[in-house]
Amino acid sequence: MIGLPAHFSRRSLTRRQILQTSAAIASGMVLSGCGWTLAEVRPALSKGNKDDLSIYTWESYIDPQLTETFHTQTGINITADIYDSNETMLATFQTGKGAIYSVIYPSDYKVAEMIEKKLLSQLDHSRISGLENLLPEFQNSVYDPGNQHSVPISWGTTGLIYNTDALNPGPEDWQDLWQMQQPLNRKMTLLADVREVMGATLKSLGHSYNSTNPTEIKQAYEKLVQLKPAVTTFTTDAWRDRLLAGDLLLSMAYSADAVRLIQENPDAKLRYVIPRSGTSLWSDTMVIPTTSPNPDAAYAWINFMMQPSVAADVTQRLFFATPNQAAYDQLPAPLRNNRSLFPSDEVIKACERIIPLDAKVTELYDQYWTKLTSG
Repeated sequence: MIGLPAHFSRRSLTRRQILQTSAAIASGMVLSGCGWTLAEVRPALSKGNKDDLSIYTWESYIDPQLTETFHTQTGINITADIYDSNETMLATFQTGKGAIYSVIYPSDYKVAEMIEKKLLSQLDHSRISGLENLLPEFQNSVYDPGNQHSVPISWGTTGLIYNTDALNPGPEDWQDLWQMQQPLNRKMTLLADVREVMGATLKSLGHSYNSTNPTEIKQAYEKLVQLKPAVTTFTTDAWRDRLLAGDLLLSMAYSADAVRLIQENPDAKLRYVIPRSGTSLWSDTMVIPTTSPNPDAAYAWINFMMQPSVAADVTQRLFFATPNQAAYDQLPAPLRNNRSLFPSDEVIKACERIIPLDAKVTELYDQYWTKLTSG
């Protein structure tokens, strides 16, 4: 297994499914043993009901097969609501609308912010089995040393997925987006994520993904202004069908989404590339909020997901990289050797984790992002 630096059959899902929301949460994807239903208003679960567990997560981390297996093992009913971004998730809790959830799935840098805001419970490790199976890098992370408040569930990279027939040669680095701007004009999408898009642009300029230098951040914004006329939209999900249809030639994407799309459409001639100058190395986690109405069920879910057989099965169906060494060892060789999903040490050395920034710098990023996306 490599070292790191600090499905069921249906229409492909993504790590960052975009749902239209009003306020922080207006609609969600409710799951049950009999399938998926869209619910514009989901009734709150009875506080403390030991047979109910409400989860707030990314869409690509849960499916009916998973919830049915959990229910069979524990007798606990799962209701899962979906968010499209860490910002939406955090806003849900900050506006007091997150009290129904017992487990949530924030990304690494958001964990640190939520700890600071006192939104997360400290985990009782005596109630969690399998932590020893985590790779050492995930047992003592920068954002949550010692996994005091979070348990990692996945990790991956951010890169570019493109049509190899239409783009030959294709891009190998972030800078290629500017150099290929003419053939890509109105045929590419970037993520709807300020830290990823600004970070990638900073990287193309030779700076850190996590730059706090106002001059460097301004340079990244100005460079993105040059590229924006060629960008059809900023989206974390809507690129997928359009890329398959040929309406797009390239999209900025998360590795899990790209690998799944390629696996499920082998004739589409798509390729995912991790930019050679480096990219972000992200991870998502399971946490228990301080307002959890059913911490017992939350621990049951975390333990269920930590089972190597479960983690391996989910990786094979949902195509995200597991940080669980015991689960990785159970994966079939083609998946273990998939370098888009499990990059080599050499590739990873050029990657950076997205880290929390202080409020003043975060505000600067947000100001530039608003100007870029609203114009």
